[in-house]
Amino acid sequence: MARPNHNSNGSIEAEVPKAKLSKKNLRESLWLFQYIKPYRVKFVLGLIVISLSSASTMAFPYLLKQLLDSITTKSYTNYFTTPSGIAVLMVALLIVQMFISFMRVYLFTQVGENVVADLRKDMYKRMITMPMDFFSQRRVGELSSRLSADVSQIQDTVTTTLSEILRGVLTLLIGMSLIFVLSTKLAILMLSLVPILVVIALVFSKYIRKMSKNTQDQLADSNIIVQESLQGISNVKAFSNEGFEIKRYSKSISDVVKLAIKSGQLRGLFISFMLFSVFGIIVLLVWYATGMMQQGLLTFGKLTAFVVYTVFVSGSMAGFAEFFSQLQKTLGATQRVRELLKETPEPVSINDDPLFDQYKLSGSVTLDHVAFRYPSRPEIPVIKDVSIHAKQGEQIAIVGPSGAGKSTIASILLRFYDPEAGRLLFDNKDARDIPITQLRKQLALVPQDVLLFGGSIYENIIYGKPDATKEEVEAAAVKANAHNFIKGFPEGYDTVVGERGVKLSGGQRQRIAIARAILKDPVILILDEATSSLDSESEALVQDALNNLMKNRTSFVIAHRLSTIRNADKIVVLEHGVVKEAGTHKQLLEIEGGLYKSLSTLQFESSVN
Repeated sequence: MARPNHNSNGSIEAEVPKAKLSKKNLRESLWLFQYIKPYRVKFVLGLIVISLSSASTMAFPYLLKQLLDSITTKSYTNYFTTPSGIAVLMVALLIVQMFISFMRVYLFTQVGENVVADLRKDMYKRMITMPMDFFSQRRVGELSSRLSADVSQIQDTVTTTLSEILRGVLTLLIGMSLIFVLSTKLAILMLSLVPILVVIALVFSKYIRKMSKNTQDQLADSNIIVQESLQGISNVKAFSNEGFEIKRYSKSISDVVKLAIKSGQLRGLFISFMLFSVFGIIVLLVWYATGMMQQGLLTFGKLTAFVVYTVFVSGSMAGFAEFFSQLQKTLGATQRVRELLKETPEPVSINDDPLFDQYKLSGSVTLDHVAFRYPSRPEIPVIKDVSIHAKQGEQIAIVGPSGAGKSTIASILLRFYDPEAGRLLFDNKDARDIPITQLRKQLALVPQDVLLFGGSIYENIIYGKPDATKEEVEAAAVKANAHNFIKGFPEGYDTVVGERGVKLSGGQRQRIAIARAILKDPVILILDEATSSLDSESEALVQDALNNLMKNRTSFVIAHRLSTIRNADKIVVLEHGVVKEAGTHKQLLEIEGGLYKSLSTLQFESSVN
């Protein structure tokens, strides 16, 4: 999983963990090239442009040498050996270099953006089609990090790092060759000094990055103090702890200052050392070169070209450390992305199935000696032996104490999970024989905690039937007792509900969820404690809407408030994963010492008190 990192302003971003640069990892990373394949023409053109870019860049110091040496030349063979002619060639080279640089960035950006777009689409498709067990064992932040941080790392490599590595390699090879051509003695002297300087710089840089990260982490910690204290401001004030929080924040900021000053001292020492070393090497090279010039072994033009090539070679050497780090991160990102894409998804159908009518249900449901335990908690049997039969159009209520397995029954009915023993039947057909998409299209869930998407009310209702008309959406809202309060908003159905529907009350969110279910017009309805967290007024409106929704369809009502399921055709009482009692409200109350009667009595006494 990508670890959180903190940038200089304290905001949190994802840091992509590195992977070892081994033959195995490199071989596995070649999998990524299947995404480059559709854009291989532009990719190859980009590689050609990189070669031309390196060649034109390395040609410039040579022309500079020719220009400087032409000053002392007494006769010229043609116009392009004169200072003016060479200057014209240099300007022309700059124009070509400008065009080549543009094409290099343009081509690799096109390839990179398209590759990343295809990769993100495939990853999201795989995520959204994974079974519920996959999400129960992973955090949303981890999955989001793979889609953002990991893919962004791959994007940086394809669009920038890969081209820069190739360009750096070519620059290094051409530059090393040319400095030996210009002067073997100077080249040997340079190669005996520059690599040492590069190694020292790398060591310094690594330590500075570590110090900088410590400073950023400390700053992020101080920001967490601000976030926590402001979010819990009522607790801070209730306990009169303003002074405590101020001291806590001040101490954290003081630690930030100490670390920042220490980091600044180290950076200053590094910069001073590098300036002294770089200019010291240049002075040494020039001093040695002057002796060669006095002996007629070197011209001023050659010396200038040599110094420029040395700068290019040194820059390439220094850049390889960062490229190496980027490659390690990319290998790590590629491994995690590939792991995700190897996961087995649910057999859901993304497109409309012309054979849908073949699997149309009438509404009969049977749970036949069902047993289940969650894969993440295999040692705990949640459902041990449950048998329930619902005829077409019947209302089945499921009640019981917390942990009895009520919500698990809802998950099994929706085939979020399959029973580990027993059978789930729809119209006497095994649920596994019905395509999962066709099955879920005929079921609807109204949960206790309604999740609304961040768009408008209209968009949230039409989610139940994306091809519905405006009239159908409003008709569903009317049946759900939602139309009046929606029209009361200035923007009506276009009102934005906010993230997770925070701008609406609990009762309003429930009625929008019911309108969404009504619009879907399911054969089988599942209500998972849909009124348990509402006040009396909201509950009455929601219950009336639910009654409209349950008409003429098979319904499973998981209830906490027993008063809402008195008219159910059958009430199933669960305890410790087994059916303890079953019958109508009247029949269950007649069982002396029965669990349902006990629960009913407790709720009645609580409501009276």
